[in-house]
Amino acid sequence: MTTFLRSLLIVGSLCIFASGCALPSLDQRSASSALPEAEASNTLLGLAIAPQLAKQQGKSGTYPLGNPLNAFAARMLLAKTAERTLDIQYYIWTKDVTGRLLLEALREAAARGVRVRLLLDDNGTAGLDKELAALAAIPNFEIRLFNPFILRQAKWLGFITDFERSNRRMHNKSFTADNRATIIGGRNIGDDYFGATSGALKADLDALLVGPVVQDVSEDFDRYWTSQSAYPVELIVRPHRPDSVDITPLTPLSTASTAERDNYLTAVSNSTFVRDLLQGQLPMVWAPAKMISDDPAKGLSRVEEEELLIHAMAEVIGQPQHSLVLVSPYFVPTEAGVKAFSRLARQGLSVSILTNAMEATDVLPVHAGYAKHRKALLKAGIRLYELRQLAGHSGRHSKACPFGSSSSSLHAKTFAVDRSRIFIGSFNFDPRSMHLNTELGFVIESPEIASELEDQFKAEVLHSAYQVSLNEAGKLQWIDRHSGEEIIYSTEPGSTAVKRAALWLLSKLPIEWML
Repeated sequence: MTTFLRSLLIVGSLCIFASGCALPSLDQRSASSALPEAEASNTLLGLAIAPQLAKQQGKSGTYPLGNPLNAFAARMLLAKTAERTLDIQYYIWTKDVTGRLLLEALREAAARGVRVRLLLDDNGTAGLDKELAALAAIPNFEIRLFNPFILRQAKWLGFITDFERSNRRMHNKSFTADNRATIIGGRNIGDDYFGATSGALKADLDALLVGPVVQDVSEDFDRYWTSQSAYPVELIVRPHRPDSVDITPLTPLSTASTAERDNYLTAVSNSTFVRDLLQGQLPMVWAPAKMISDDPAKGLSRVEEEELLIHAMAEVIGQPQHSLVLVSPYFVPTEAGVKAFSRLARQGLSVSILTNAMEATDVLPVHAGYAKHRKALLKAGIRLYELRQLAGHSGRHSKACPFGSSSSSLHAKTFAVDRSRIFIGSFNFDPRSMHLNTELGFVIESPEIASELEDQFKAEVLHSAYQVSLNEAGKLQWIDRHSGEEIIYSTEPGSTAVKRAALWLLSKLPIEWML
């Protein structure tokens, strides 16, 4: 009892201390903006893509990055090719092999005179304070933290002392070089997003874009960089000299073996990605593309309902006429979403949804928020699929598909409408993405890409996912066809009675608004 009281007293004291600590003033924050168009066009990237842009009359070029190793190599090679600026924005940056490799690439870019601006959500920078502070002390390298926590070693206390702000995170992901090429999608920076670990791979999707949409991404980055939620890291973290911290990626810091780490270094050195891009040989799809993003003021609860990304997305996508294929790792439709999807299905549209199965999800409360709506969706005629927890993978052989059979956990956020339009970005179909976190994505008017995604979806769910349906008694069942024969489960596959009880309890709690 004495130990418990002592612990309670310590936590209480920390909460009182944290509540009395205010965030620093932003009055002295330096000003900067994206590389101007005229200067961007004279960079190596700008000169290389200029002939293609001239032929495309305002269209943007898109190159999907489904393969995790290619997605990593693309970022590394953009960092090494940039001549003037790198503007980078992420929700999570992990202190592992791929995270360190990319930090080293950014440090090298700054050393050769490239201005690097790195904007990270502070909830996703675990263990990186020393490295970020040291990098921020390097010339040409600026780092800012979005909605930072005052207490660095006990960030969770921020959710107690400043819940309204701390609960709102920057979920955006973008990687922009010289205001001429950008990568946008669902991947964070870490080994499990790039197939650099023998553990679970997060199956994801992002894309490289060039053309007019890149300028929109750069302007959006400036909005976040200058927002009232973006704090220079040196105002939050104790300073460290650049030579006092080792971020060399050659020391194995994750579960990846030496061979896996070397595989990444070899893949980058052998990649033809930048060569093909610079020579105009990268097989891009040219089509109208529109960026959509939340106002960064959403991070401080200072936006109106009609200003949220979800409304802009609905306007850009328009009303589906024939089909909707939706992929979301965290799918919590809410009653309003169930009504909207059901309305489409009852109008005769084909509606198919893929999310994580209970055994594959990494956030059980979110699965509970989805599970309670399954019967209503199925009764309306919607096809539901849940990605199985699959066996191990190899990053070298992972398929270029956001829900391929080499994956262990779904993380892609995308949907295709009428085989003609596709969304790729950071947005999950859940209340958190809708109302709490800031999000970023783009809509491409491309029958080629949209049809390819839908065809991949139909082919892969047969091997990688359970089809959820109702049996003759109206009860849920899970159909597994991956082995060539049909296996039917009457309870959540891979679950235990205890886990199912926890799921039921979570589904009864009034927490759906924050899932």
